[in-house]
Amino acid sequence: MSGLAFFDTNVLIYAEDASEPLKRARASSLILEHRRSDSIVISLQVLQEYFATATRKLKIDPVIAQRQVEVLALRHLVRFTEHDVIAAIELHRLNQISFWDAMIVHAARVARASVLYSEDLANGSTIAGVRIENPFASM
Repeated sequence: MSGLAFFDTNVLIYAEDASEPLKRARASSLILEHRRSDSIVISLQVLQEYFATATRKLKIDPVIAQRQVEVLALRHLVRFTEHDVIAAIELHRLNQISFWDAMIVHAARVARASVLYSEDLANGSTIAGVRIENPFASM
């Protein structure tokens, strides 16, 4: 493991999803590994998506989900300006990925993360210099 690792929302959610025990174990292990080396990177978008998904899909109490957001916010956190939104729009247009995925890729690029963990993008691909890894691809 080397460098920073950007975590997409789905990996953080699976770490708490009791209905997906294999993905939960894999996500938890990956998060712990990167937590130990202080190499986790997320963005404000990921924090927002985490809270919305955790409370809606997983039915986690909002107080507990808020506490988790507070803990996650202590990690390397990417914040955007209007210039970043425009850069993400360019990624969306040039790579035919969703705008929201483009925001995630751009955040990983801005953070200079060596890998982006996500199940939403093509495993093994590289977008804008960011290597995509689906931690659940071999499951």
